[in-house]
Amino acid sequence: MSYAAQTPQRPLPGGFPQTPAAGRYQTGPARPALPRAGSNPAFQQPQNVAQNGTRQPVQSSQQNGQTITKPATRTLHPIARASKTVNEALDQESKYPELDTYLGQGISSDYTVSPEVAWAPFQKIKLFPIPDRIFEQYNHSQLRTMMGLFAEFNHAWVTIDNACYIWDYTHPSPDLVGFEEQPNSITAVRLVTPRPGVFVPSVTRLLVVATTVDLILVGLSSDTVPTGGRKVSLYQTRMSIPIRGMDVSLIEGSATTGRIFFTGRSDNDVYEFTYQQEEKWFQSRCGKINHTRQGITTLTPSFLFAQRQEQEHTVQIAIDDSRRLLYTLSSRSTVRVFHMKPDTKLDLVITKTLNDVLNNIGHMTSPTDIISRDMAIVAISTVSAQEASKIHLIMTTSTGCRLFMSATTSYGYVIKDPSNAPTSMQLQHIKFPPPMQQQPLSHSTVGNNQGLNTSSRALIQTRTASRYSPGYFFCFVSREQQTQIDTLFVSAPDAGRIARPQEPPAPSRFAELGLWLNLGSRAEDVGLATRPFLASSTPCGFANELAVQYDKPASEIAVLTNTGIQTFRRRRLVDMFATAIQVRGGADGLEAEVKNFIRLYGRSETAATALAVACGQGLDVTVDFRVASILDPEVLEKARTAFVEFGGKPVLNENLLVDQFLPSIDMVRPSPRHDGLAMYIARLVRSIWKALVVEESVFPTGGLAVLPTVSLARLREIQRDLNKLQEFLTSNKSFIDGLAGPEALGRVTTKQEELSLQAEHRALHGLVLLLSNIIEGIAFVLTLFDERIEELVLSLPNETRQQLRNLTYEGLFCTTNGKELAKELVKSIVDRNIANGSNVDTVAESLRRKCGSFCSADDVVIFKAQEQLRRAAETGSSSELGRNLLNESLRLFKQVSENLSMEQLQWAVEQYLPMEFFAGAIQLALSVAKESDRGDSALSWIQEGRPESDIRATAFANRKRCYDLIHQVIASLDVTSQQQPGMVNGQETVASRRRAEAYTVIDTSDDQVFQIDLYDWYLSQGLADRLLDIQSPYLITYLERKAMEDLTHADLLWKYYSQWNRPHDAAVIQLNLAKSTFPLTLDRRIEYLSQAKTNASTYTAGVGRQSRQVLLREVSDLLDIANIQDDVLQKLKGDVRVPSDRRSDVLGQLDGQILSLTEAADHRNPIDIRNTWRNLFEKTHQEALDSGTANPYEVVANIVRSLGTRLGLSESAFPIADLVPLLERYAFESQRGIGLDTWVVDTFLDLQVPCETLFNILEGLLYNDEAPFQGANRRRIAGDMLYVARRWYGETARIGRVLGSEANAAGVLAALGTLMTNELVGQQVEDCRELRSRIEQSLR
Repeated sequence: MSYAAQTPQRPLPGGFPQTPAAGRYQTGPARPALPRAGSNPAFQQPQNVAQNGTRQPVQSSQQNGQTITKPATRTLHPIARASKTVNEALDQESKYPELDTYLGQGISSDYTVSPEVAWAPFQKIKLFPIPDRIFEQYNHSQLRTMMGLFAEFNHAWVTIDNACYIWDYTHPSPDLVGFEEQPNSITAVRLVTPRPGVFVPSVTRLLVVATTVDLILVGLSSDTVPTGGRKVSLYQTRMSIPIRGMDVSLIEGSATTGRIFFTGRSDNDVYEFTYQQEEKWFQSRCGKINHTRQGITTLTPSFLFAQRQEQEHTVQIAIDDSRRLLYTLSSRSTVRVFHMKPDTKLDLVITKTLNDVLNNIGHMTSPTDIISRDMAIVAISTVSAQEASKIHLIMTTSTGCRLFMSATTSYGYVIKDPSNAPTSMQLQHIKFPPPMQQQPLSHSTVGNNQGLNTSSRALIQTRTASRYSPGYFFCFVSREQQTQIDTLFVSAPDAGRIARPQEPPAPSRFAELGLWLNLGSRAEDVGLATRPFLASSTPCGFANELAVQYDKPASEIAVLTNTGIQTFRRRRLVDMFATAIQVRGGADGLEAEVKNFIRLYGRSETAATALAVACGQGLDVTVDFRVASILDPEVLEKARTAFVEFGGKPVLNENLLVDQFLPSIDMVRPSPRHDGLAMYIARLVRSIWKALVVEESVFPTGGLAVLPTVSLARLREIQRDLNKLQEFLTSNKSFIDGLAGPEALGRVTTKQEELSLQAEHRALHGLVLLLSNIIEGIAFVLTLFDERIEELVLSLPNETRQQLRNLTYEGLFCTTNGKELAKELVKSIVDRNIANGSNVDTVAESLRRKCGSFCSADDVVIFKAQEQLRRAAETGSSSELGRNLLNESLRLFKQVSENLSMEQLQWAVEQYLPMEFFAGAIQLALSVAKESDRGDSALSWIQEGRPESDIRATAFANRKRCYDLIHQVIASLDVTSQQQPGMVNGQETVASRRRAEAYTVIDTSDDQVFQIDLYDWYLSQGLADRLLDIQSPYLITYLERKAMEDLTHADLLWKYYSQWNRPHDAAVIQLNLAKSTFPLTLDRRIEYLSQAKTNASTYTAGVGRQSRQVLLREVSDLLDIANIQDDVLQKLKGDVRVPSDRRSDVLGQLDGQILSLTEAADHRNPIDIRNTWRNLFEKTHQEALDSGTANPYEVVANIVRSLGTRLGLSESAFPIADLVPLLERYAFESQRGIGLDTWVVDTFLDLQVPCETLFNILEGLLYNDEAPFQGANRRRIAGDMLYVARRWYGETARIGRVLGSEANAAGVLAALGTLMTNELVGQQVEDCRELRSRIEQSLR
């Protein structure tokens, strides 16, 4: 048959064919436990496919000398794809350049100092005045005053003669905490971390107070007050050492070891204050060690032997605990490096004089006005090993140059083991001061190397400087004309430009944003008021401010002057963008600012920043000095516009078009807008993504403690930000390509644009789904800790408990195992609340509202059903209330049978059996099995012979697990029925009624797969007799199909027909058995024929007399042949003439299948056979005419039927391809208009000739156009074709396979179309049209 070529259908708008669609996706009085859902649902693959799909290993090929990586072709679930995108974003941000990479050997002066407020790296928050009480005390001072900051506690201090006062500078009217318990003038104050184990836990800091006589340790504790501030308390420790004559001016402590070092103005020595909890032999509680001089000088004040001249002394001490190094800076610009060893040892390892530094500079750059012997080193700052591998120390000169130094060993730069001391220090990089003149950003040299400025005098007269991670530089400059007023220059790394070099092959440049501030007075101290910056614990990624701008609070620096404390807040990129679009007016201003950001930071970073501003992440200082979110509707709208209109477009990678194995949609790179969204989501969840959900500990009083690894307050903050993002995407999805829906496809003009839009939709759709998962996942964790989680964890099985210990937030959000574990915990929560008397509706509805994906509406119904079942067990199943509760539980279970897991089903059945709710258990199992395979793929798999390695076998296996539960119910039912009588006093017992109810459910089930499995189970259990008592059409179909392969099933089939008064059908089966190829003896076949003859002679309702006669004649004729064959067999058994070597073969052929007449005669000449048939028709026709007893066609038809039956439709003796044309010609020429028009095809159909064979023969006869079937005479053949096609459709439609196959159906449709157009007339045309319509409808 020929088939018309079909035009490929164009995808419907918005269809996105490659985007996955959303899914329909104890005994006695004890309370039975809820089933756990830790295992996978019964009707899903056991592996984590839904959300954990991973790509196949990538393949590489060489093309034009370049390696081309082929992306994996395996389709990922949307959640898995989005999770992979988030992980890629986090991985990319973890690769932020480390300090050493952009501070290589060389010099730089890359600053952007703009007068525009939007680009200021820091922002002044508030000036906190010094309390009046401090001034009152100051007015009474006689000798000396000093001021300083304890910025980490938001406290400041002042010393007035012998007293030290501390206050919370953020409080409008703070209380003064004073230390006045000693009479000597105070020379230095420092806050340090105590040695572990020496003081009580509440003492978290030590206040080290140096006086002219003693060095005193004062304990300090800090507590948070309800208003949010900190309360400081001081405690006497009775620890002090004498320091008379040393004039101590510097104190520094190690935050790791608690060691305290100090030095004075009288010498350049470094001392250590040793202290311990108790006195030991030969060692007091407190002591003093001079680490630079030994002998008598350690006991004698140096001023007794010193000349009256300016002596070199230490002006700064800096400690790097990460490398166990202590640095000192002397008044002569000499830097000394000490290695801190255990047990109060301190070794001097490096001495770097100013001359050494100048020599290093001379090898790196030529002399300038600001690099000379007249300059001094005014400040040093350490760089920890977490921040940089090579850079150890930063020296700031009096001219404002920063010298980045690297301490090295004899075998390399990087000192991985802090126990190894460095041996030398080398200059690594010089950062020259900024230019004098401020320029707008658009006119700066950003991204363009316009030459280095090595002679800027902007920072001449630098007095001191401080540097904080990851590079905040505070430089205090005293102008010559205003010696008591400092000008502050602040700079910070421009993280966006460092992460994105203008030219990818070029290394990142040390780009900084700068700001000039006039303090109006002299700076006394500066300190970091927030935690030290830390984006990563390794140098790579450490300084990535962009990654943590939504995850951690911005850094704040406090500067103390004699007028007050000024606080400065680090402005994040999101704050800069918000201010930039706020101050720029109009659409043109917005476009210019956005393009400027894109030029500097890239389109993806700009999109992420704009999205953050649109979601309210931008912060600014208000007029009342508060840091608040920027919620100006105009700013939010501008940010929304920037994200929507400047987010870029997806790009088709045409280089991959040659790869035929890669789906086209995978060749598209999503837009920067998508990357920005992924980046923003990743930054919001970065602190929890890889974190464990819970950690187990022990309470101080004993007992299990289950704690969150991330604070619940932090989780709520993340959830709030994610909710805002979700609301933004929902309200703007119609404007965002990829989320807009079908209407977006109306704007595409090419196939490439359509493909790109589909890829964009797929990527954004996954992120939106992941966003929803994260929000609900966090809600679940919050709900979990609202419960008594310790009791919940203790109730879990060990395996599940271990899974909970190992569960990360990423696993909870993105994996099937994580979600299933969460569902199990939800069920445990419900179970425990119900056990405590809570209402299941209230508990479940609360859970569903908070985290619907973990507790869906179906889960709520399951909880209700389980509760009804429990109540039935408590009430008693025999009572009316108990049976009502059981029926209600069954109704609820069936309502959600589609989502009922195998474990839940098994639990329900196990609960039903003791309560003898057999019919309900069977109904539930049948319902779940049916829902697991709505398309009946298991049935088609069975009907096609159960082919191996077929995916439909999985559907059958899932259903089989349900049917096995029904087998258990039947076995339990039989045992119960045998133990109880069926009738008592003439009345049916309860057990009998329940048995009848159960078997009624079984017998009336329309689940054909179940019936087939049940019949197989009956046979396997030796219960074949039960099949004979079943009156079901499915059993007949089952036995008919099995009878073709198995003799036992064939015997059951004819016995079934005989028992149910269908002797004619039994005779047909017995006749077929007699003619079958089963290994039966001739006697057994004759027995079948004898029984068939008896059954064929018996009246059967609904079977016509003619049919019975035809069957009886066929049976009788075959029985005659069999008897003859048996006679021959018996004679040959005793005939000695048969050769012994052939005797067994001959007897075997005879004592088996019944031989046909054709096999006996073995005539093979087709022409002779065709002529014989023609002569037979003519002779029979003439004899019928002569006798006049019947119409000739009837006699001819009977002869054909008889011989066809006897000859077994032998291809050689009964050639149907020749007989059909012969009979058609005979009917047309000799019997035209006599009898039924279709008697010819009816004759062959009575012989069970397939309709397909007849249709093809008639079609060939029609198209051959041979006489007499030419012209109008062709209509006879066309009519027979229509008749056969109708019969063929009727027979095959009943078994669900229209015309046998789709190919046959297509051919018949084409042929009928030709008949309807060219051959048929009148009513036949309408009949043909109707038949074609029915066939087409069946194929849909």
